[in-house]
Amino acid sequence: MVDDQPLLRTGFRMILEAEQDLAVVGEAGDGLQALDQVRALQPDVVLMDIRMPRMDGVEATRQITGPGRDGPAKVLVLTTFDLDEYVVEALRAGASGFLLKDAPATELVQAIRVVAAGEAMLAPSITRRLLDKYAGHLPSGEEPVPDTLHTLTEREVEVLKLVARGLSNAEIAADLFVSETTVKTHVGHVLTKLGLRDRVQAAVYAYESGLVRPGAQ
Repeated sequence: MVDDQPLLRTGFRMILEAEQDLAVVGEAGDGLQALDQVRALQPDVVLMDIRMPRMDGVEATRQITGPGRDGPAKVLVLTTFDLDEYVVEALRAGASGFLLKDAPATELVQAIRVVAAGEAMLAPSITRRLLDKYAGHLPSGEEPVPDTLHTLTEREVEVLKLVARGLSNAEIAADLFVSETTVKTHVGHVLTKLGLRDRVQAAVYAYESGLVRPGAQ
């Protein structure tokens, strides 16, 4: 757990240690301490605050989940505001999702389990809302299309666009007149071909590549 407020960390610890399948292995008060703790303890999931002294959560997330890491921990960002511009940067840095600090205890526990399982804890629709609001932090869309995008089939590109626009697998299936199983297969191919970890990163990639433009319907 990484947060510069000891009282908050204590509260989270009490919640998590009441769960038989979860264990709090360490705490840190800023990003630099977090890096030391992650290297020493090799946790499965890091609960990461964003605004902290010395090193913020965005840079800490980037270093924890960046390339060249052996079995990088998954990062779940904790924030006070659901439309925080730093959340966008944290997602781009490799976070697997975010959760509001005042979320119910059951949501916190579920989020950790979801992220530990390798899934994204963030509705794609919220990802789009964040990216639309802070479009100024993203590339203009006039940059050359990444070569990796050309590895996708036409149908996979369609699926990627719909993921980025906030549709669930069921909604994509209805839109494309295919089964949910087929959609899951396409999403899996997209993630594999683009070297992405989850739907959150896929949505961010779609915006950064210019495939989906902020505010576009």
